[in-house]
Amino acid sequence: MAKLIKMPEIAANATSAVIVQWSKAEGEAIKAGECLAEIETDKAVIEYDADTSGVLGKILAPAGKDVEVGAPIAVLFEAGEKDVDIAALLAAAGVASVADAAPVAAPAEAAPAAVTAPAAPAPSSTNTGGRIFASPLARRLAQERGLALEKIKGSGPHGRIVRRDVEAAGRPVSTALPAASAAPTQSAPEVGSPFIEIPHSGMRKTIARRLTESKSSIPHFYLSADCRMDKLLALRAEINAAAARKISVNDFIVKAVAVALQAVPEMNVSWTDSALRKYAQADISVAVSTEGGLITPVVRGAGGKTLSAISAEIASLAARARDGSLAPEQYQGGSFTVSNLGMFGVREFSAIINPPQAAILAVGATLQQPAVVDGQLAVAQVMKVTLSVDHRAVDGALAAQWLAAFQRCIENPLSALI
Repeated sequence: MAKLIKMPEIAANATSAVIVQWSKAEGEAIKAGECLAEIETDKAVIEYDADTSGVLGKILAPAGKDVEVGAPIAVLFEAGEKDVDIAALLAAAGVASVADAAPVAAPAEAAPAAVTAPAAPAPSSTNTGGRIFASPLARRLAQERGLALEKIKGSGPHGRIVRRDVEAAGRPVSTALPAASAAPTQSAPEVGSPFIEIPHSGMRKTIARRLTESKSSIPHFYLSADCRMDKLLALRAEINAAAARKISVNDFIVKAVAVALQAVPEMNVSWTDSALRKYAQADISVAVSTEGGLITPVVRGAGGKTLSAISAEIASLAARARDGSLAPEQYQGGSFTVSNLGMFGVREFSAIINPPQAAILAVGATLQQPAVVDGQLAVAQVMKVTLSVDHRAVDGALAAQWLAAFQRCIENPLSALI
């Protein structure tokens, strides 16, 4: 018997999502567990797998449409089933007609009709035939530049086409305008206006909402400390001289944060209206800057992992974050966040807490500074960190105790590895 396929709640509390592309065409058979469509949330692109086998009888929501969670997006026929009364099936689900099956989450202004022109040949690639894996940004850029995705070789995870691949393919000579279904582009400025308006992406709207709620509803307080980095930098150089995988300072920091949370477990908490939630392990969110905005993939159980394992996991998660292919479980549920701007030369800063967590550590650059060593003035490598804390969940003395534990781990890095 035919059944409706509805837009799933891919991410927690999501009200809508966009179908990037259908992996199957109408009339094509699909097996349980096969990818039916790629769906974009405010954080990533997720492969939506069919839960039963059958035939994709009717697509109700075309690619590029922002659809409310729970709305019908397709009809799945049983093998051999024909002459299905789709209107009756929709009516039984409370949907008046096929046109109303997949309501748009937020009405968009009508786009001008596209003017097409032949695209110039694109470089040849091994990405031919079958389903094409590409990030939403790469798809939009390719469409704007008149490039065929099947001619572009992907360099992202598992051969996925990302922005740099489209840019490397070159810009063909074409008068084509972006198609009507393309992602929003910069609007033309009004006459005499000194600005342009860039429509907000779903990810940017989510970041704005969450950070506004955090700053306005969470009572932040801040603690800072200077960490001597000489021993850590020497140990890192020794490890990297022999290790196949190079370890970064940030890898040490994530490990030290997790070890400090194990030493002061009362810090590994979050506030809820009914109770204080205490976490059993240190799941460290690592802030990663992407073109769409900031995202925080999670290194789970970081306290029990080796430096090399943490390093490999952060590298993999960061690549997937920038490619837009993180799964929800890879960026949801962390207990503490690390935000590191030291690689940009930032000396110090204060970060906004990532709700519902109770703390975030802002990490600055490691700089040479004068220091007193055994009563003598010397030059030392110093890193300044600032801890932002939710005062509802953690008091100042407890936060100071945790920061001291973190500082000990950084200044005596072998203690964090034993």
